[in-house]
Amino acid sequence: MRYLTIVRHAKATPARAGQSDYERTLSDRGIRQCVQLRSWALDNDALARFGPTTALVSSAARTRETYARSFDGTPFVAQCHYSDLIYNGARDVSAEDILIDLASIDPVHSSLLVVAHNPSVLELLVLLAKKTPKSILRDGYPLAGAYVLALEENAQIGLGTYELVDSCVPD
Repeated sequence: MRYLTIVRHAKATPARAGQSDYERTLSDRGIRQCVQLRSWALDNDALARFGPTTALVSSAARTRETYARSFDGTPFVAQCHYSDLIYNGARDVSAEDILIDLASIDPVHSSLLVVAHNPSVLELLVLLAKKTPKSILRDGYPLAGAYVLALEENAQIGLGTYELVDSCVPD
């Protein structure tokens, strides 16, 4: 079995004067959220059991930082690709856009990880999960939330429905 873990970036700071949305970095809360994500990425009873993954990370500063603080250097990630295409500050990014980018890096024999932005991650989860958690539908996709879907073995990621098998949501 292989898996797709969908992560929304951790809490970011507001843009400072003269700073673009793309350049926003993590807040103190976001850094604490990443500490929790990292502990789960190292825990064989939590996220670690769904790796190793091939990661696709939005190239925005807050998603790169979320990835670096949470997953970089852990056995959970075997390789990482950064993408300008899934940064939704310049244009609306759909779930299909993320799927296209994921399919382009999908090795078909390992699990996948995507670290991106809302509302794209919410749309992706709703599109792919056989059953979306009521809390997501009610409250939205939580910051630094990680949701894991079971993928078909030896089949490229694509439009379809997959079982939601786990979630890790930091404080």
